[in-house]
Amino acid sequence: MNKPLRIALVGHGFMGAAHSQAWRVAPRFFDLPLQPEMALLVGRDAERTAAAAGKWGWQESSTDWRQALEREDIDVVDIVTPGASHAEIAIAALDAGKHVICEKPLANTVEEARAMADAAARAARDGIQAMVGFTYRRLPAATHAHNLVAGGAIGDVRQVRASYLQDWLVDQDAPLSWRLEADKAGSGVLGDLGAHIIDLAQYVTGRRLAEVSGTLETLVDSRPLPDSSGADGGLGGPRATGTDRGAVTVDDVALFTGRFEDGVLGTFEATRMATGRKNALRLEVSGTAGAVSFDLEDLNFLEFYDFTAPVDRQGFTRIMVTEPVHPYVDAWWPAGHSLGYEHGFVHQARDFVEAVAGGTQPAPSFADGLQVQEVLDSVSRSAAKSSIWTPVG
Repeated sequence: MNKPLRIALVGHGFMGAAHSQAWRVAPRFFDLPLQPEMALLVGRDAERTAAAAGKWGWQESSTDWRQALEREDIDVVDIVTPGASHAEIAIAALDAGKHVICEKPLANTVEEARAMADAAARAARDGIQAMVGFTYRRLPAATHAHNLVAGGAIGDVRQVRASYLQDWLVDQDAPLSWRLEADKAGSGVLGDLGAHIIDLAQYVTGRRLAEVSGTLETLVDSRPLPDSSGADGGLGGPRATGTDRGAVTVDDVALFTGRFEDGVLGTFEATRMATGRKNALRLEVSGTAGAVSFDLEDLNFLEFYDFTAPVDRQGFTRIMVTEPVHPYVDAWWPAGHSLGYEHGFVHQARDFVEAVAGGTQPAPSFADGLQVQEVLDSVSRSAAKSSIWTPVG
């Protein structure tokens, strides 16, 4: 850890906190080949950005992300802004020779995502790396599920069931935020939550979706305008303070069926209207010899079913994924001591630093992010045509 890897983080809301925590913690628990340094935090408001930098331990703050590109001492640009700005910042950073991490979904449109993937491919020729932040695949139980499926523990995959359920928009008077405006977010729950379950299903199964049939629905078409604090409306942001309402221009519910490359069927549901569900991402993969089942609200456990066991011993087994042999866990606490949501971001930082130091492509790549964007686009096009089956890409 002799050589520093200096980070500029663009954005400091909910994801900014998660990424800041990751950069602080990763070099203290993992033996990294480079030393991450939290050099620069970028935001729109100078006073709030400076306060956030002081709170989380960033050395400097700025209101201009281009400053990070002009500085020779910045090695990595980490992007956690709303999707509308991803393409401009990421492409400029890559062209400037900076390594890039970009939060999911990669962009707001397929065209933007393709331009980003092309920029990453150009940069890779000069040893510059880019990665999209699908963090849930780095939770130990989810990574263990991937390893079990890849190792043949459940036999041939036959069916996939994935859902991501939240309820923070059930109240029709919850305030309007950028997440509910198409020009800023691209799509609603489809891109916000649906992207996660698409990536996780493809990662765990090792298969890509080939065609989809989907339905999108907006259940509340207007919401009160938030106060002027600039905080994120929703996910713990401000309540509305006035009577004026703004239009919701994205989807609240996304339902779709998918067919993977080899014909395996999957069902997908993403909603922010599931009353009583706070952050319920669930994935179950059924195979000829068994099954795996993961639940984000019980993230230290993976359920495994062995169909080859004697009938009197069959049944889902709850595996507590906290042993040193489990993915990432050997750097943390003694067996049985649970990890949390934020640890996935720490693992992401570790993997990214190791890839940069080793000159290898980190996963998921911008090309992977483009493919997920193509799935999202195909679901939208299918929904616009009465759920007709629509090829991906």
